[in-house]
Amino acid sequence: MSRKPDADVPPSLLLVDKPAGMTSHDVVAVARRVLSVRKVGHAGTLDPMATGLLVLGVGAATRLLGHLSGSDKTYDATVRLGQSTVTDDAEGEVTATTSAAGVGEDDVRAALATQVGALQQVPSSVSAVKVDGRRSYDRVRAGEEFELAARSVTVHRIDVHRITRPGPDLVDVDVTVACSTGTYIRAIARDVGAALGVGGHLTALRRTSSGPFAIAQARPVEDAAAALAGPGSGAGVLGLADAARAVFPTRELDAGEAVAVGHGRRVPATGAPGLHAALAPDGRLVALVEDAGAVARVTVGFPPR
Repeated sequence: MSRKPDADVPPSLLLVDKPAGMTSHDVVAVARRVLSVRKVGHAGTLDPMATGLLVLGVGAATRLLGHLSGSDKTYDATVRLGQSTVTDDAEGEVTATTSAAGVGEDDVRAALATQVGALQQVPSSVSAVKVDGRRSYDRVRAGEEFELAARSVTVHRIDVHRITRPGPDLVDVDVTVACSTGTYIRAIARDVGAALGVGGHLTALRRTSSGPFAIAQARPVEDAAAALAGPGSGAGVLGLADAARAVFPTRELDAGEAVAVGHGRRVPATGAPGLHAALAPDGRLVALVEDAGAVARVTVGFPPR
């Protein structure tokens, strides 16, 4: 298949429901193949085991991804207590087994409650975190021993839906976690298991929201990309201006301001803090702008196609 110029595909966000077994890079590769374009990226990695919402940017919409990747996330997860694994999830080899027969529901809820709020969380050693320029999981595979530094994260809430016993020595806990970007749900499972003295890991993980976007809006990557390649709209596809409106407050420009901002010039400030999506009278996204004193300056420009 011949590759189209990226300008032939409308800049858009694709809201994808990632299946298990694919990396985030795999999903990007599928979108590139279906669309026959190169400029595709994603906002926020999902582990291969995980499913759920992955936001892709196509063309100029990739300029929005850095702002989206810092958004809060929500996950549905299952924590298994009684076993630890090398990866802190079900994909890794079991490293320790300790009976959780004596762990009661109140114990589980109390341990989970300690994982809510502002935390100093140590990421899983088998993760994409870089140590001296190399991915942590590459160092683990090479047999290196090291300790990752704790990082500041915030867990807004953990809702416990169900506690079951799949075996006499195991406890499974179905939860919903709302958290800041950079939070490892695997690490929550590990730390809860450690606090209870029985070990823990994740057996299921599904991202259900990222910033303003929800899994109900998403569709398989092939379907979303095919919709963009066709009429360029439909479930799972957001055009550039609609995507920006969903993420940022808007600033409506008059015709003169649209021309000025389009050339990178400053316009009068509005007094409203933070980034704004600056829209031309025809609804086109011209730039992301932010007040700087008495003027608003262009942070990211979006030239007309």
